Amino acid sequence: MGNVFRCALIFCGLLATSFGVWAQQYPVFTQYYFNELVINPAYAGNHVQLSATAMYRNQWVNFPGAPKTFSVSAHTSIIKGKIGVGMLVNHDEIGSYSNNNVYGYYSYMLRFPKSTLSMGISAGFNMLGADFSKLDLQNPEDLSFSAFFNEIKPNFGVGILYNKKNFFLGASVPFLLNNAVVTSIESFLTEIREARYYFIRGGFVAPLDATEKVKINPSFLLRAQENQPLSFDFNLGFIIHDVLSVGASYRNVDALMTFIDLKISERLHFGYSYDWTQSEINQFSNGSHEFMLNYRVPIRALHGNVECPSYYQYR
Repeated sequence: MGNVFRCALIFCGLLATSFGVWAQQYPVFTQYYFNELVINPAYAGNHVQLSATAMYRNQWVNFPGAPKTFSVSAHTSIIKGKIGVGMLVNHDEIGSYSNNNVYGYYSYMLRFPKSTLSMGISAGFNMLGADFSKLDLQNPEDLSFSAFFNEIKPNFGVGILYNKKNFFLGASVPFLLNNAVVTSIESFLTEIREARYYFIRGGFVAPLDATEKVKINPSFLLRAQENQPLSFDFNLGFIIHDVLSVGASYRNVDALMTFIDLKISERLHFGYSYDWTQSEINQFSNGSHEFMLNYRVPIRALHGNVECPSYYQYR
């Protein structure tokens, strides 16, 4: 009877682990608000100048095994603003699992007098892995929890983006392939498949006074993932003197978010957001912290005299 009970516990644990990885494979960011490249490859080169961003997210603070994500990205336009290129590296940890993404980006931009239509593609690989030695096991020799090597799977994504100085609308699918990752000899229990995601994102900026010192910046993100409920974010920001942006967001499945972005210099911006968890997890977690640092610089030998948008413009 004891062996039956033990096997049942292992079965439930493995199923929970598998569904947990399904639930969040692609890192969840709040500050895509300031770095659209993390969800849409068509955004590559949209800042014209070289734009480099580092982001760190500590999700569900004090919750054991909660996700921690670090992301570094950079992109720029070339050939007189007609082409955008970029690269993004993500490192995501959830309990004993890790997920690393390395992707290159390419976009082609059709520039009109007052707007731009961008079509982008990304290609790279995801590396899923686990280290069960991080778990506190009663029997470390149990083969059911033996560590497995990282599985490297190529993938690619596509996106489209239309934007003007004060408006944008885009759609993207970051991962197109449903790669299977077999993690152990008990593959029927622990096989993980990379989920396909669909994003629709839009927003605008409008002045609130005649001098345009204060602007309102509403936006939304519609997020669909296979085998998961549809979710959406609604963001409302206020831009003050083109130096400070503050606002709040609502995510229907889990959280209320507050965010701030500060212009430190003409080239450097710092952002911070805090997610106020609304689900039952808030009994065990103090919420989620996220930090962002963005650096932009024009390279005249590369960009010539192409006009670079200001930080809070969509073009």
